[in-house]
Amino acid sequence: MSSVKKVQITFDCTEPERVARFWCEVLGYVVPPPPEGFGSWDAYGRSLPPERQGAGFVCGDPSGVGPRLYFQRVPEGKVVKNRVHLDVRVGTGLVGEERLAALEAECERLVALGATRDRVLLADEYEESCILMRDIEGNEFCLD
Repeated sequence: MSSVKKVQITFDCTEPERVARFWCEVLGYVVPPPPEGFGSWDAYGRSLPPERQGAGFVCGDPSGVGPRLYFQRVPEGKVVKNRVHLDVRVGTGLVGEERLAALEAECERLVALGATRDRVLLADEYEESCILMRDIEGNEFCLD
């Protein structure tokens, strides 16, 4: 029996580099260096056949701990709710007004990057508060 060592999360999108750079800002991720022999990702992209140019982009956790994110171009736009989404954990360990203040501060930062705020789900007897949001292409995620 084998065990999984690494996980990559893949996003379908129309503009891979744009969406990847948004998530770099959200998560503090970085774009890796271009492949050997290329001075930039643009130079690498120009070396590909026209149909592959801009078709994918990656970013990763600079510490190597978090999952790699891969963004792939698809022809269709987003039409239904994501079946999987990211929870951006900014309120871990916080409760009540302190948690809401941390969530609201991060929400404000992400809206400035192009995210959209959907709604706040306030704490109940089972769950703490969170904010439902969408990235720059409409993919749902939560500030948790």
